[in-house]
Amino acid sequence: MLRAAREKAGKMAASWRLRCDPRLLRCLLDFGGRRSPGLVKGASGWPLGRGASWRWFHNTQWLRAGPIKILMPSLSPTMEEGNIVKWLKKEGEAVSAGDALCEIETDKAVVTLDASDDGILAKIVVEEGSKNIRLGSLIGLLVEEGEDWKHVEIPKDIGPPSPASEPSVPRPSPEPQVSTPVQKEHTPGKLQFRLSPAARNILEKHALDANQGAATGPRGIFTKEDALKLVQLKQMGKSPEARPTPAMPATPTTPLPPQATAVPSYPRPMIPPVSTPGQPNVAGTFTEIPASNIRRVIAKRLTESKSTIPHAYATADCDLGAVLKARQNLIRDDIKVSVNDFIIKAAAVTLRQMPSVNVSWDGDGPKQLPFIDISVAVATDKGLITPIIKDAAAKGLQEIAVSVKALSKKARDGKLLPEEYQGGSFSISNLGMFGIDEFTAVINPPQACILAVGRFRPVLKLTQDDEGNDRLQQRQLITVTMSSDSRVVDDELATRFLESFKANLENPIRLA
Repeated sequence: MLRAAREKAGKMAASWRLRCDPRLLRCLLDFGGRRSPGLVKGASGWPLGRGASWRWFHNTQWLRAGPIKILMPSLSPTMEEGNIVKWLKKEGEAVSAGDALCEIETDKAVVTLDASDDGILAKIVVEEGSKNIRLGSLIGLLVEEGEDWKHVEIPKDIGPPSPASEPSVPRPSPEPQVSTPVQKEHTPGKLQFRLSPAARNILEKHALDANQGAATGPRGIFTKEDALKLVQLKQMGKSPEARPTPAMPATPTTPLPPQATAVPSYPRPMIPPVSTPGQPNVAGTFTEIPASNIRRVIAKRLTESKSTIPHAYATADCDLGAVLKARQNLIRDDIKVSVNDFIIKAAAVTLRQMPSVNVSWDGDGPKQLPFIDISVAVATDKGLITPIIKDAAAKGLQEIAVSVKALSKKARDGKLLPEEYQGGSFSISNLGMFGIDEFTAVINPPQACILAVGRFRPVLKLTQDDEGNDRLQQRQLITVTMSSDSRVVDDELATRFLESFKANLENPIRLA
């Protein structure tokens, strides 16, 4: 009876402990985690009347939940690796859900990673400045408030390591090669000059040594004529003995003065020159430039575009006289717009009129796009990026101008959000501000078209007045070239698009 009463009291005490210890209750409710087998085993054999059971209850090491992992996220569809630009929180600092943890450079821009849980930043696993961190790699650890963040342990399953942190695996030593018999060379010593192919054949045929003769060819080459002279001397019985090759000293004891150094007959160096860090480059060497994630993705996508998309090109000249007048009128009303804003609006209106051009190729065939989003190419220090003007056909010129300025600044500062540069149905690249008359651009897949815009320039054209008299008149012309994917936009469709675009641009009233 006494033993049964003790067991009953022990069970009541255990029930009371379960209701009052929230950390234990949280662990027991999380049997799906890593520590559930241990907890189940402990729960199955609780001798609660003994001191060991109370020690197990008071051992907080068994009750603590594991740290929250911060992994390298995927912030764009084409992102494979990321760089840690800067940590915005320090170890031991409290973090709330939504707080900015760090800045990550993706293949498109620098994006801020926000915390998804409350807690304390216990460990920064990947320091700022680290590059090429693979997706899913552990970059930091969070613990809940009240836990000992200073002694947090890094889990062993930390995800895929970054290429820079992968340990170098020693390569297996090559198997000893079996020596094969080699034909005996006709030269007893090392040649001090090069042999021409014809000379080599003659020497091998007559078993002669090139060191017995002299090289008279350009840059010290042993020519066919030199070999024939040796053959004649041999036939006359006057073949000289082979001249011994001077042996190179292993380590010179005293350096020779510059004037005593022998000048080789062939000036090409036997060993490629090597540059020394911190000193000017040696002639014939180069300096490697590390490629950023953005630059690597640009190179990959451009190569993919030119090698997989059949590009077709169509060019047209547009008269900007009406656009320049309309722009001056808007400036008088304190509405600042650029010529490029008119071009974006004209392209969007033309796409609305010709939805068959507002398409993309998804690998199986053309896909009609329900939106008209214009991607505008912006040059940055890290490469070209294309922020998007959403629903450009429904926006006014002033709204387009404000959007272009804001997105261009964010692009140059590396602050674009993924939704601000991903997608788009049509691209425009304008190099007119750099003095380029005309050029062709590479299609940005999966889009089907990109419009390359040059500078507007004054041109004298012969026109007729109302009375039919010929006269020279100055026009402001701009050249646009559209690159189109021939799989979805053929030459006839591209020509009709440019005709409509030209009509819309030369009549700004249509853009209202």
